[in-house]
Amino acid sequence: MSVRVGIIGGAGYTGGELLRILIRHPQVQIGFVHSESHAGQKVFEAHNDLLGDTDLSFTDKLSNDVDVLFLCMGHGKSAEFLVKNDISRDIRIIDLSQDFRLNGNVTANGVQRSFIYGLPELYSKEIKNAQNIANPGCFATAFELALLPLASANLLSYEVHVNGITGSTGAGQALSDTTHFSWRNNNISIYKAFTHQHLKEVKQTLESAGANAPKLNFIPVRGNFTRGIFLTAYTDCVLSLEDLTSLYKGFYKDAAFTFVSDREISLKEVVNTNKCFLHVEKYEDKVLITSVIDNLTKGASGQAVQNMNLMFGLDEKAGLH
Repeated sequence: MSVRVGIIGGAGYTGGELLRILIRHPQVQIGFVHSESHAGQKVFEAHNDLLGDTDLSFTDKLSNDVDVLFLCMGHGKSAEFLVKNDISRDIRIIDLSQDFRLNGNVTANGVQRSFIYGLPELYSKEIKNAQNIANPGCFATAFELALLPLASANLLSYEVHVNGITGSTGAGQALSDTTHFSWRNNNISIYKAFTHQHLKEVKQTLESAGANAPKLNFIPVRGNFTRGIFLTAYTDCVLSLEDLTSLYKGFYKDAAFTFVSDREISLKEVVNTNKCFLHVEKYEDKVLITSVIDNLTKGASGQAVQNMNLMFGLDEKAGLH
């Protein structure tokens, strides 16, 4: 089976990462790469590392001759795009923004679309039958994978304290005061403490897994590196380390990309992969979970391709090895 793909917003970080994966995917044909700002330019002019890998050009035209459309635009832009453009109801959509993660229903140009939250470790059956996917946020992915086993066992009875440090690509390609090299290099800072936008989807996901919504104290941190998320979460828990490890390994025993390590983990082990590594420790009455992912792959484009594979009945790992 061959899947024909269209990409909207192909010039940004997630669009570039998606192209790198799909160009090498054995069962994908890229129908078009849309970018209004780069229309007419070669794809490798925006993503220099793709020189020699593709001769595709950006276009400002749309085509319904695709099986699936990836929306790689800024938050708020995906809903606006669907309203402005007549996209066939037969085309499946995978949206990488936050537009449909909480409110999964939208009617645009007479077409009603329902979006399934695309976390394969929890919703694989639903994703396989989905017409449209709302890809999870990068912090949310690391956050949810760290806590889902506890949520499923109804062990989130106390406040959860979470610290997550993310690379600069998590802020997107548009320049801001906190993304310039001279500011970010050899620097670290907190932002959106206790109020990060991904908290709402995390709470929604944990509740759907069976947990009463615990209080989540989340401190996001800007890191002085390019890509990856290093997240730690701790809370009170009565289980022993042996039982916790058994719980986590059992929960993820069938997961294609999420693995529980008996050893301490570090960020570099997962960068440029679609993997999530988890490590569980116990200190007196506290359980500490470490979760590491690459924000551009498992936190965005890689997970989007994983969802596409599930939707079309392909090998879940296709293109992501």
